[in-house]
Amino acid sequence: MSDKPKPKKPLRTLSVTAKTWITPHMIRVTLGDAWVKTLPSGIEGAHCKVFLPKPGQDKEGFLAQLADGPRPDVRTYTIRHIRPELGEMDIDFVDHGDVGPASAWARRCQPGDICGFGGPGPVKLSSYFADTYLVAADMSALPVAAATLEAMPKDAKGVALLEITAPEDRQNLDAPEGIDIRWLVHPDPKVPPTQSVDAIAAMPAFTGQVQTCIAGEISMVKALRQEILIQRGIPRENAYISGYWKIGLVEDEHQKVKRQETG
Repeated sequence: MSDKPKPKKPLRTLSVTAKTWITPHMIRVTLGDAWVKTLPSGIEGAHCKVFLPKPGQDKEGFLAQLADGPRPDVRTYTIRHIRPELGEMDIDFVDHGDVGPASAWARRCQPGDICGFGGPGPVKLSSYFADTYLVAADMSALPVAAATLEAMPKDAKGVALLEITAPEDRQNLDAPEGIDIRWLVHPDPKVPPTQSVDAIAAMPAFTGQVQTCIAGEISMVKALRQEILIQRGIPRENAYISGYWKIGLVEDEHQKVKRQETG
């Protein structure tokens, strides 16, 4: 048996084809390339890695960095829409200003700019069988929550608690009529969100099969994991619950903490 490490799969690239602020704090970047036509439809909600060029970096320099290192800034995002027949996808970025590399890139990118792409990973809910659905997300997880709601059966019933930065950040979602969507305004991302936690803790006991899609800031997620898995006794296999970020940590630091906690 050879001890040689397996060669790394080369990263693919995507080109910006369009960009718009769909709400005051959410930027939708449309990205395309011929290889996207090889991806399956229906993978909205799958996570991916976006590799980001530095401000002012030319394409040749970025491509060389992708190939030879050092690794560019990379962040985890969600495929919000995919249109394989057109070779394009949409990724939504929370607008944090120019503080973080991803938000700064999304704010400055123009059609023709490129980024690196890794993935996609699996869709978070691959089948829907519940009597009641429970969705909770902050702005960082709004794309996965929205994609999940739009993939549900049209007769689905349940509650979606979506914490947004401002009232104007509400989005029009093609969700089932039986899902009670509650937009909760949480204006300060430096303060842990608690409205979803309080709302779910106050709900009566669930009946029948329950599926969840819960993601966002890690303190909110930890509290909801306790509520959903321990207090409510929902089986782990029916509960997608994931911490996407932690107040005060950049993604690399947060991922390290997650590995330590789960390892």
